[in-house]
Amino acid sequence: MLGPVLLAAARSDGIRRVVSAAPVSRQVVARFVAGEELADAVAAVRDLSARGLEVTLDHLGEDVTDPREALRARDAYLSLSEALKHEGLGARAEMSVKLSAFGQALPGGHDLALAHVTPVVEAAAAAGTTVTLDMEDHTTVDSTLAILRTLRERFPQTGAVLQAYLFRTEEDCRDLAGEGSRVRLVKGAYKEPAVVAFQDKPEVDRAYVRCLKILMTGHGYPMIGTHDPRMIAITQELARRHGRKTDEYEFQMLYGIRTQEQQRLVAEGHRMRVYTPYGTDWYGYFMRRLAERPANTAFFLRALAGRR
Repeated sequence: MLGPVLLAAARSDGIRRVVSAAPVSRQVVARFVAGEELADAVAAVRDLSARGLEVTLDHLGEDVTDPREALRARDAYLSLSEALKHEGLGARAEMSVKLSAFGQALPGGHDLALAHVTPVVEAAAAAGTTVTLDMEDHTTVDSTLAILRTLRERFPQTGAVLQAYLFRTEEDCRDLAGEGSRVRLVKGAYKEPAVVAFQDKPEVDRAYVRCLKILMTGHGYPMIGTHDPRMIAITQELARRHGRKTDEYEFQMLYGIRTQEQQRLVAEGHRMRVYTPYGTDWYGYFMRRLAERPANTAFFLRALAGRR
């Protein structure tokens, strides 16, 4: 029952102000966020790469309400692209973007988000890397996938995220399982109504496996976003069954979570990419991480108790 409460809190401005202002919050957030500055993100790429891991970088921020904030998000990613190019890290790190940070929810938001994300995708290509479009709540899916189609006309390596708990996602997987497509499959981390999404964990797990089978039997490049040992084992079995080599799919996990498992998969020869957020606007991301796993919430509460 705690998960839905935390997901609701993720969009509460009042709770945001309280949690963000607490000194202990920043100390705990350091487990899940690489840092607040661009230099922190670059340092994280170097560190993770040295351990055989690949990276996808997320400059934190979403649900912007001011066009100037959307421009700042665009400029942050342009600076990130330039830094990856300068450091020669494009082969090790891609970028993940939330289109709501680029103004998707503003008036005329679809066109605005497309206008802002296009130069970011161009800059990523110049840096020798690519962009994956993060998926947000169900109201944004059609717009996000339409922007993906437009971007892939010039940059076919642009990726997308699909959330298995949405009823529509099996069909979206079929649409995106073609040659050259890159899809990160996750279970889903937003509070969605029962009319559009599965609510119970067993149902979500079964939906994830159905979607996973579609992607692994297709001709695209599946990116398996999970920390679930059962889903990892199913992925490995499906890869064996369908003759996929270890460079024809990858696992993805979150920064600071199951780090030993990340290293184990690398040692077995798998591609393992770490979703690495950075920036000052960490509140929404942090609350969703707490909602996903009770252990994360316990970790946070122990830290608060320790400070007191």
